[in-house]
This record gives sequence, C-alpha cells and structure tokens, in this order.
Amino acid sequence: MKKRKLGKSDIDLAVVGLGCMGMSEFYGPAEDSKSIETIHHALERGVNFFDTADMYGIGRNEELVGKALAGKRDQAVTPPFAVVRGDDGSRMGIMPEYVKSACEASLKRLNIETIDLYYQHRVDPETPIEDTVGAMAELVKQGKVRYLGLSECSTETLRRAYAVHPISAVQSEYSLWSREPEDGMLATCAELGVSFVAYSPLGRGFLTGAIKSVDDLAADDFRRYSPRFQGENFQKNLDIVKKVEELATARGITPAQLALSWVIAKSKQVVTIPGTRSSKRLDENAGAADIELSPEEIARIEAAFPKDIAAGLRYPEAAMGSLNG
Repeated sequence: MKKRKLGKSDIDLAVVGLGCMGMSEFYGPAEDSKSIETIHHALERGVNFFDTADMYGIGRNEELVGKALAGKRDQAVTPPFAVVRGDDGSRMGIMPEYVKSACEASLKRLNIETIDLYYQHRVDPETPIEDTVGAMAELVKQGKVRYLGLSECSTETLRRAYAVHPISAVQSEYSLWSREPEDGMLATCAELGVSFVAYSPLGRGFLTGAIKSVDDLAADDFRRYSPRFQGENFQKNLDIVKKVEELATARGITPAQLALSWVIAKSKQVVTIPGTRSSKRLDENAGAADIELSPEEIARIEAAFPKDIAAGLRYPEAAMGSLNG
C-alpha cells in the first residue's frame, strides 16, 4: 500500500484508508461481525488509516473500531472526531469546554491511551477557532493526543488555527463531483505541510456506477435525502457517471478505481478514506493506490466530468452552512 506522511509528523498514512462511519449509521443496516472482518482484511491489505468519530452511532462506531483493532494497535492510525451530539442524535457543535471530556470518552471507547489524530468535526461559528484549537492543544501537552486536525474548514480558519498549534490534517469532501478544495485549500495545505484527507471520494458511492436507482438504497439510507440523489438531479448525475464508466473500461479498471486514483493524483498532500463494509469492495478500492494516471488521462477525465457539473448540493441546504467554516 502506497503511503504518504501525515503532515510533518512521523506517521505514514495509507493513501487509501477506510471510512468506518457506515458501519454504524447513515447507510442502512450493518452487521458488526462483517464490519470487523472488513477492518481485519484492510489491515492485511496494508490499510492503516481508519476513520471514526464519537458522533457516528453516538459512540458505537468508536467501540466497534476499538474492538476490531484490539491487539493490532501498532498497525493502525485511528483519528476520531469530536462533536457534541444529544442522545436523540441531534448535533450541537463543539465548544472548548467539551473537548477534554469528548477526548476522554473517545479514548475509553477505542480502548487506547493516545489518539493519533484528533479532529474538530465542524467549525463552530460561535467560537473563535483559536479557543477550540487552544483546548485541543492542551490534550497534546497531556499526551492524550499526538496530532490535531480540522474538518470542513476554510483556508482562513486553517491559517488561524495553525498559528495557535500546528495542524496536521484537514478533512473535507473531495471527489470528481465535489471539487471545492481546489479553490485554495489544496494549495494552502501544500504550503503549510498539512495533509488533506478526502472523505466521500466516491461521491457517496455514486461514482462507482453501482447505484442505478434510488431503490438501490435502504429505506433508512441518508442518501435518499441528499439533493444529488433526488428527482431530476439523480438522472443528470447518472448520465455523467456513465462517462466515467466508459473511461474506466477503456483503462481496464473499475469506475471506483478511476475516481479514487484521480483524487490521489491531484495533490501529494492527499489521502482518501472511502467507506465500505465489504472486503470485496475494499480490495477494489485498495487497488486504486497502484494506479498511476498520466496528465493526459487526468485531462480526459476532467473533460468528461468538469468542475461543478454535478447536479444538486452535496448536502441538504440546512446542512450546507456548516461547511467550509
């Protein structure tokens, strides 16, 4: 598995990691035993980067990942997020006074003594980033956290945060149909020596070509409420994905591998965390790490799938305000 440095740290991250969110929530029913098998298979494939969060399943995902990695801790990097979430699932942001208790709870659920990379899940507009990062930096001094990260932040916020304490990673959505990071964030990460962690690099599964109808999604799958999976947007996006499928077939790879290798090729700062509960799909995704796209191939892909061509917002409108904060 090809690896890249986490920021300026001594940690090497697999360029194709594993997003574990769907193992506990949002993507329909899941079986813990199968998810654990997938995590173990990922380790065998050289995947060492497992993304979890206290808000995924309201703690259940961290417990699952902790169980799966028991006795295998030296093989894995597990970066939790912190976000306040009520027992009913409602999300309430993150405040400096919450950081310590959230970290303690994550450590307990993961059954570890130190978190490798600790993110702020979303930027709280009511709290100066300096205050939140200052509280997170205290965890580093206490030895409970090694490195800090931000998620869905703006370039200005990243620079302000970095002035308080070095930031090792920024995580944001990035794929062929979500290319906002190209508007300055990738360049800023390269300038500061910050890793860029691309979540949903397969467009929540749409870019794999496996989703042909909304009926392919479970009744409680959150994608049913995503603008890009609804009404006319769905068909428009499906027509675009067909072009990706054609390019992948011509290259002798799968659409998922083409989409992932494109993201990896866009910057040396980038690593990806496609989510899956399937060992077979994990093998397919991991194979993208070995695919080298030429400049000509990248140009053909982007000509077929130009920036901002995706129909619909990437989240429901009410959630868009928490992005790029």
